[in-house]
Amino acid sequence: MTRASLDKQPQEVATMFDGVAAKYDLTNDVLSLGQARLWRKAVARALDVRPGERVLDLAAGTGTSSLPFAAAGAYVVPCDFSLGMLREGKRRHPQLPLTAGDATRLPFADGVFDAVTISFGLRNVHDPDAGLRELLRVTRPGGRLVVCEFSHPTWRPFRTVYTEYLMRALPPIATAVSSNPDAYVYLAESIRVWPDQPRLAARLGQAGWTKVAWRNLTGGIAALHRGVKP
Repeated sequence: MTRASLDKQPQEVATMFDGVAAKYDLTNDVLSLGQARLWRKAVARALDVRPGERVLDLAAGTGTSSLPFAAAGAYVVPCDFSLGMLREGKRRHPQLPLTAGDATRLPFADGVFDAVTISFGLRNVHDPDAGLRELLRVTRPGGRLVVCEFSHPTWRPFRTVYTEYLMRALPPIATAVSSNPDAYVYLAESIRVWPDQPRLAARLGQAGWTKVAWRNLTGGIAALHRGVKP
């Protein structure tokens, strides 16, 4: 898969991520110019987990994004549909209960999590709205959601520079550091067609989340969207 499409085939996306698992975290750090680590910290602060809470980290990949929740004393379940990512994650973090699961049909009972989060994975879900509804289903009443996803820079000149970076600079950089550079061409294109901040907020509301709000990160390159289950 090298072209972005709203009709994403789950098996194709899973296979793509299987192919980049070994160097995925390193590549993200390089391509984001180090911002990926700061964004993960922002997610952890926004979710504000407490000791003993049950947390679902969806699209967790190798489980790197789950480590701050475990360090805070929560019981975190990293979940992903890429078996290659999960195998790499189990090698690195054998203490984490990494779980295979499809975001549109999560293998969990209703209302079992105090908090749920998904970082840079919602746009790769075959049906993102179904994914948001599933996250709502497995969250207890009053539980909270944090979505961190690439978005649209708010300053127009910067937006132009950013788009040029995505489509021109990113592929050669990915070729140098990634095991599957074509996957990053797909990822760059998927970022371009993803809804902006207000439209994604509206979709959270349509999925049933309340108290929806968002905060821009790095000038809107990424955004944190939050919601609460009524």
